[in-house]
Amino acid sequence: MLEQPGPWGAKALTSSHLDPALGRALEAAAKDTGVRIALIRRPGRHADRRVPAARRVYAAHVVPGNVWLHSASTADPGRLLDLDFAALGRGDHRSFGALLGGRPHDGDPLALVCTNGKRDRCCALLGRPLAAELATSGVEGVWEVTHLGGHRFSPTVLVLPYGYAYGRAEAHSLKEVLQGAREGRIVVEGCRGSSAWERPGQAAELAVRTRTGEYDAQALSVVRTSGAAPRWEVTVAHADGRRWQVDVAQGAALPPRPESCGASVLGSPARMDVVEVREVRVATALAS
Repeated sequence: MLEQPGPWGAKALTSSHLDPALGRALEAAAKDTGVRIALIRRPGRHADRRVPAARRVYAAHVVPGNVWLHSASTADPGRLLDLDFAALGRGDHRSFGALLGGRPHDGDPLALVCTNGKRDRCCALLGRPLAAELATSGVEGVWEVTHLGGHRFSPTVLVLPYGYAYGRAEAHSLKEVLQGAREGRIVVEGCRGSSAWERPGQAAELAVRTRTGEYDAQALSVVRTSGAAPRWEVTVAHADGRRWQVDVAQGAALPPRPESCGASVLGSPARMDVVEVREVRVATALAS
């Protein structure tokens, strides 16, 4: 995540006040590495805001067992091109520290509120007031961010370091989410799942959390997903060795509705429905 004040276009890396050539180069450098690059800015008025001399940069990895959030500052965003994106995608943060002087983020969790109105009007109409309300009420770590996905759930928020996304967020409920993140636990109300997993895995992991009452942020992992749309079998593992098989089916959200603020055509977007959750007994070898 790179701080870039000012307006953002639909493809923000190449349609903002960031040098578009640098934006294209960053996209190319991150391609097929598992790294996603986003722009962030402080909440509030932004159209004519000056770029700070030192921009904030964050890097995060959200896979349980290797969760980290590091921060740095740079006067030259072009230096990001020298990062080892493949290593970052594997969860290795050493190049971020060596190149930018990045250190573990020791502040409050980050609340990244999607406000990219050029990508979808909902994000600006609903996201910007939420980000402003959080910031003016004294919540630390609030940033506006470029497109997160799932704009029909606006306002959408990604919470770091654990990487869980929330939809139709409200300030009071998000404050509870952030307090949970400070304590290393996940609030499942309004949660759309962890960005570490694909959509079937997101639904399966949340279903296991709800069934077991396990809210420790790093307790569960999606270790296997088999099948293809419209049906998957997902294996969710607990850090203590327990496992669950979760059947997930693709359904359609009804009744038909516009899929974004600017859409005039009604649609039935896909949704993930958990059909069954089964705990699996794991055989253990006994040493004689």
